[in-house]
Amino acid sequence: MDVRDLTRPDPGGAPALGKSRSSVLATLRGAGVPLTVEDVAERVGLHRNTTRFHLDGLVEAELADRQVEEREQPGRPRVLYAARSDGGRAGRRSYRLLAEILTGYMAGETPEPAEAALRAGRAWGRYLAERPPPFRPVDGPAAIRQLVRMLDDIGFAPEAVVAGRERQVLLRHCPFREVAMGNREVICSLHLGLMQGLLAEIDAPLDAEALDPFVEPSLCVTHLASRERAESAAST
Repeated sequence: MDVRDLTRPDPGGAPALGKSRSSVLATLRGAGVPLTVEDVAERVGLHRNTTRFHLDGLVEAELADRQVEEREQPGRPRVLYAARSDGGRAGRRSYRLLAEILTGYMAGETPEPAEAALRAGRAWGRYLAERPPPFRPVDGPAAIRQLVRMLDDIGFAPEAVVAGRERQVLLRHCPFREVAMGNREVICSLHLGLMQGLLAEIDAPLDAEALDPFVEPSLCVTHLASRERAESAAST
């Protein structure tokens, strides 16, 4: 298919796509197998964050699917993208609807939904962690790098910074923004737990102490602290 065809209005009702997003979609359709963000970025010549933005837009438009790689060997599974064979018109699966159903159920049917979401996030954070070799402890910078990689793979567009004397991770894109806006208690607790679980699994000297959601329309701030300080604060 000519990329130019994707930039023209579709009489069947599908939205027209811009040139870059059309190139991303054409790359997915021509690949024949699911691709990572890095795969697509290399083929279309875009920055990986820009590529992820377009891929997530295609998922939201139901023109592509996002899935986590199934693997048996150790290591964090990759996030893969594939074009929908039906063009987004037939047999649609709404993951956003599923997320809203599960979030609503947790919020309404569990006595402490934020704590339940935190526990679930911690469990998945441990699962996604890349455990270091025995007798090789992970220092703070290495732990932050792994945390940022995990968040980047999910789609948070993270950035590690130091504000004053505090280490922070800025989350500039929430891949679950629409659901989070309707129930921050569950979704944001889930995200905080995800970070805490990964850091705990690799026995990092740091912990994700708190998450400030939507301090700006497209910015959440994770506050990192030494594990001793975080555990002391949690026990008081």
